[in-house]
Amino acid sequence: MLAVFRKEVNQFFSSPIAYIIMGVFLTVVGLLLWVFPDTSLLDNSYADLGTFFNVTPYVMLFLAPAITMRSIADEIRGGTLEWLLTKPVSRWAVVGGKFLASWLLVILTLLPTLLYYVTLYQLGSPMGNIDSAGVFGSYIGLLLLGGVFVAIGLWASSLNDNQVVAFVLGVFFCFLLYVGLSSLAGLSFAGDVSYYLSLIALDEQYRALGRGVIDSRNVIYLVSLILFFQVLTVQQLTKNK
Repeated sequence: MLAVFRKEVNQFFSSPIAYIIMGVFLTVVGLLLWVFPDTSLLDNSYADLGTFFNVTPYVMLFLAPAITMRSIADEIRGGTLEWLLTKPVSRWAVVGGKFLASWLLVILTLLPTLLYYVTLYQLGSPMGNIDSAGVFGSYIGLLLLGGVFVAIGLWASSLNDNQVVAFVLGVFFCFLLYVGLSSLAGLSFAGDVSYYLSLIALDEQYRALGRGVIDSRNVIYLVSLILFFQVLTVQQLTKNK
């Protein structure tokens, strides 16, 4: 797994892909939070990062599939996947290494946004007048949500050899789990099913962590989804062999 992880990380940072993705993410989020008047943090009467944590998951819907779309699809198209699977490395090691490398890139992309917290902490009146517990919980939620999106993106990348199709499928399934389920739960015909749909919807799990209390049930659910999509990816690699 470590060898696959190092290979993926080197591949990310030896090309402009990682820097472009990180730059686009930080630019889009920065414009939304500090420039555009409808979402600017500076227009709030109190120090609050709620806008950031509401907007960022929607940007990550595209960020994670963009990172993962090449991971397995290019291996299939280039014929290197079969070669890789003949090496003394398990499919779990291949998927795990690729997942950790992609998740690391997501984490590194989110890391500079801690400056937003520091800025609002300093701007608070009095200084430090910000819900630090809520911010901490929301960052935990973002990291886990990013992990789920990466796992979904890897699975989408394993379904075919076209990275554009992998990106579209990744965005679709991320959107479905994050927005689609809770939207379906809000429909009148959902009835009793709406409760269970809202229960498993990613946005509900994510918002629960942002309340400042880390509930193990939310963490376990998100980690379970990460493992579930890794299992699907491993199974798909077995079919592709």
